[in-house]
Amino acid sequence: MADVRPLSSLRYDLDRVGGFGAVLAPPYDVIDPAQRAELAARSPFNVVGIDLPQPALDGGDPYEHAAELLGQWQQAGALVRDDEPLFWILSQDYLAPDGSRRTRSGFLAAVKIEQYGAGKIRAHERTHPGPKEDRLRLTRATKTNLSPIFALFSDSTGAARATIAAQTQGAPYGEQIDEDGTVNRLWRVTDLDAQLVLSAALEPAELLIADGHHRYETARVYADEIGGDGPHRFVLMNLVALEDPGLSVFPTHRLVSGLVGDPERANALRETIEACFEITELSSVDELPPSGLSADGRLQFGYIDSRHKRPLRLVLRDQQIADEALSEFPAPYRKLDAAVLEALILKGPLGLSEDDISHFNGLGYSRSDAEALALIESGEFDAAFFLSGAPIEQIQAIAAAGVNMPPKSTFFTPKVPTGLLFNPLS
Repeated sequence: MADVRPLSSLRYDLDRVGGFGAVLAPPYDVIDPAQRAELAARSPFNVVGIDLPQPALDGGDPYEHAAELLGQWQQAGALVRDDEPLFWILSQDYLAPDGSRRTRSGFLAAVKIEQYGAGKIRAHERTHPGPKEDRLRLTRATKTNLSPIFALFSDSTGAARATIAAQTQGAPYGEQIDEDGTVNRLWRVTDLDAQLVLSAALEPAELLIADGHHRYETARVYADEIGGDGPHRFVLMNLVALEDPGLSVFPTHRLVSGLVGDPERANALRETIEACFEITELSSVDELPPSGLSADGRLQFGYIDSRHKRPLRLVLRDQQIADEALSEFPAPYRKLDAAVLEALILKGPLGLSEDDISHFNGLGYSRSDAEALALIESGEFDAAFFLSGAPIEQIQAIAAAGVNMPPKSTFFTPKVPTGLLFNPLS
């Protein structure tokens, strides 16, 4: 079972900083330079200053500069320490990519760092090496978790969800509306009985990391570097029930380059598609994103290239094709569209290595149908494969089988903003 405890958090004094709208930011890995500048201009205390640090004016180390800012903000009273450990409720009212309006609710807590494994904490995706080194250097300098990992747990009795709902009846501690229109609200859980219910609900739980694998693995490396026991053995998490009606998973589409000007590679791709898939032309690009399996239960993709620009539906001819290509993997993995595409196409006729996939050599990703089409139309990429979102049950089954999905197999939305709370590690 996972060890989940209330947080002894460091938090913004919202009266001092002017509210969450001035200081919150998206996760560091989705912020471009222009957005970083805009966020920094909102407030001298905007979290982007420490979570996506830049060198000091004298050209010093950016990570040390982040640590200096963190200390200065505490001295200025912009950040304060809580006197007692608390759970915090986070609700996010958002517009999903499918156009529906939903509310996802969970709670922020400190979770003991464990090796991945049954009964405690599981990963669901492979990760890239670069971001982990960046996050490790930042953690060493600041000795603080700056943004929460997003993880899932089973709440079969509904006790956690009922408690969360009851705790959100009053006015929140803070509220923010982000650029996507997501309304983020945060509540303190000061009621002892409510804290006990949440703790009890998590006692038997196995946690599945939905977003933040890099940060979790960074936290584990840092904890082992420090050694011994202490707050560095815990990491900040936002915990959401698998049964929460606002939980949704959407796909990340794959885009490939290097076909134009390389007819041999382009022909190899065409031959593989013809051999492995039944091909049907669609009447509109709006039909490209598939909705799960085909009518007769087979894996399917949307496909379009920059040369012909004909929207196509690719339906796997036979599951045995995927089973043979992924024979060393368990059954749930062999039915995952991202894994089948990687095995049959990306590593097949396109010849992408694991290193290519890790470093985006000849491969791109898009979480938006419109963006994927625009990248094909512009010629920045030569072909796009449109995927379906993996059901939660399939993600659980793959994680339980002890294997990780390909990078960016899932898109959990909305992202949890950075700056809601911080978790000091010393």
